[in-house]
Amino acid sequence: MAFEDPTMEKGTTSRASSGPSYEVFLSFRGPDTRHGFTDCLYHGMTSAGILVFRDDESLRVGERIGGELLQAIEKSKIYIPIFSTNYASSHWCLRELTYMVECTSKSNDSKEILPIFFNVEPADVKLKTKLYSQALSKYEKQFSTEVESWEKSLIEVDEIKGWNLKKDEG
Repeated sequence: MAFEDPTMEKGTTSRASSGPSYEVFLSFRGPDTRHGFTDCLYHGMTSAGILVFRDDESLRVGERIGGELLQAIEKSKIYIPIFSTNYASSHWCLRELTYMVECTSKSNDSKEILPIFFNVEPADVKLKTKLYSQALSKYEKQFSTEVESWEKSLIEVDEIKGWNLKKDEG
């Protein structure tokens, strides 16, 4: 299922032709990692001269979040989803992930996803445990048409070799 931008009218073209191109798009659950791991990763990459999209730095006040996020995903080369304890409890994170998977599959290998498992196990992301599967079950009624694509995206991204980080490990 394609992730549609509710802010765009039917029949209009994407605004991906305008705006900056990013080398990296960070997808993360703010309360879990924003002021710790994600901050360090973001500042490390930007210090190295990498153009990174991170929602609080790259979105301008007054912008419609949905359209701006979609455009940033479309115009990025590398996607880094940071899977954390509450990642799947955010429908925006799940929508971002699904759109990243979609853009990667259409890119002829010009885009890639590099997952980070932060205080979660790949089995959580693959829906083999209750952590993410319970979060998705809460969306069954509200987002019934999207939940299946979110599940497929989580399972697909879990098949990619990523980094497994624990908060308490060096």
